[in-house]
Amino acid sequence: MQGGLTTLMARRVRLAALLAGLLGVVSCSVPVKEGGAPTGAKAAEQAAVAVNAPPNHWVAPVAASAPVAMAQGGLAQPPRASVALVQPRMPAPSLADTAKYEKFTDNPWTRVAEQAVSTFSADVDTGSYANVRRFINRGQMPAKDAVRVEELVNYFGYDYAVPPESHPQPFAVDTRLLASPWHPERTMLRIAIKGKDLAKATLPPANLVFLVDVSGSMGPADRLPLVRSALKLLAAQLRPVDRVSLVSYANGTRVVLEPTPGDQKDRIAHAIDTLSAGGGTYGEAGIRLAYAQAREAKIPGGINRVLLATDGDLNIGVTSPQELKALVETERKHGISLTTLGVGDSNYNEALMKRLADAGDGSYHYLDSLQEAHKVLVNEMTSTLAVIAQDVKLQVEFNPANVDEYRLIGYELRALTREQFNDDQVDAGDVGAGHTVTALYEMVPRGGKGSVDPLRYQAKPGAKPAEGAQKDEMAWVKLRYKEPGETVSKLVEFPVHKPARMPTVEAADADLKFALAVAAWGQWLRGSTLMGDYGPDKILALARDSRGADRYGHRAEFLRLVELSAALRH
Repeated sequence: MQGGLTTLMARRVRLAALLAGLLGVVSCSVPVKEGGAPTGAKAAEQAAVAVNAPPNHWVAPVAASAPVAMAQGGLAQPPRASVALVQPRMPAPSLADTAKYEKFTDNPWTRVAEQAVSTFSADVDTGSYANVRRFINRGQMPAKDAVRVEELVNYFGYDYAVPPESHPQPFAVDTRLLASPWHPERTMLRIAIKGKDLAKATLPPANLVFLVDVSGSMGPADRLPLVRSALKLLAAQLRPVDRVSLVSYANGTRVVLEPTPGDQKDRIAHAIDTLSAGGGTYGEAGIRLAYAQAREAKIPGGINRVLLATDGDLNIGVTSPQELKALVETERKHGISLTTLGVGDSNYNEALMKRLADAGDGSYHYLDSLQEAHKVLVNEMTSTLAVIAQDVKLQVEFNPANVDEYRLIGYELRALTREQFNDDQVDAGDVGAGHTVTALYEMVPRGGKGSVDPLRYQAKPGAKPAEGAQKDEMAWVKLRYKEPGETVSKLVEFPVHKPARMPTVEAADADLKFALAVAAWGQWLRGSTLMGDYGPDKILALARDSRGADRYGHRAEFLRLVELSAALRH
């Protein structure tokens, strides 16, 4: 009996030593900061992955320097070098950057004689600006395809004229012409849309479903903890007539909170606080369950919307962007829209977040801080939730009598064909209450020095314009939109008249100059060669001269970002 116990204890000692040796070897594969184990967000991310790894999937431990104790309470045994040497060295896990951005090329210069019409969808997404800011604040230049100029420009509020209640359309449209800041011999056309604003008290009742990714990759502080705080900010704004549901997904899905009146704020906040990260990412099932909840609590004539918060890193179930987009489009036809709130960095799937929001008649936002969440979900709550015009499309026809070439700055991912403008089955962007949409064209006046050689068999520069051409018009602007819930679009159209004298940039109002500064910065970040030597110094000078009231300090922050990006580029 005594001999058997001695043998058993000896085996346990050898097993403890063997385990210690294994841990010592594996820990060599873990990337660590000088002087110790991984810390901060990286340690949290590794720990989350380790806890939720599927069977047979090796994951390096966060730290393995602690000694292993004997089973019977004996002294800890240090790793034995002789044991460690015979163990196979495990490969280190890949920590490569897998962020996904949709690739595109900048709109080129186009000759009016060859293609006089430009068509695109309105866009009120702002996620690109916040994501670019995140890159720069971390000491990195943003990925080229993370920079979408129209989202940078539309991130800022502009003091465009608000349409009166008696206005026949739910928005007002204004156009301005002026000399180009970077090519004074050329012309800029700004098209500005301002939606009618609604007070929070007059918003229709809202049926909101918070759909939250709680997979292992959401563990770091800038992901799920930020999402929890952001959703509580929005919940604090809700009224008794509103309804909130909460759905989470990881390996599986769960209804965390059934539809609950908006004034039960403690119950809603408690449900949000219960969310914790762990597991895979079964996004498809989560989306289906969230829409089921939205249909169950649907408010006829109200706001029915799913708000998806995730890093977009799907790895279970249907992960194809095309199939997920089709799912969202189907639900959109039932009157339930989708807004996406992106978080994360190295594994962030922005391409999917933007595509789903576009398909879901919603907007895409990136949350890099609680301040950004406050901007999107509190300051701009009515714009984010309440749609006043759906499927807004713009089409501009340039007059060859006055314009030789043009280019649209931004909106590359929103381009439409000429035929799609009149096709009410084609989806386009929506405009929320109080939203502003800004579009900028650069033009080469007739006879000016252009960028594209004319074709041999088309009208030569200086040739007589076609008979009947309107000599006092630069362009003809058309907009199509649908009233919320309608299926047939309405048309608005008007000319852009040629001024007797082209205004200079110095004579422009602050909003126009600031929008041009932001557009210039976006092009510079993308490495555009279409602005000559117009760089950060000139951009800063133009932006400083047009800060205006800057109530929330967003324009002052823009100046700092321009300065930082200039330093990073050198």
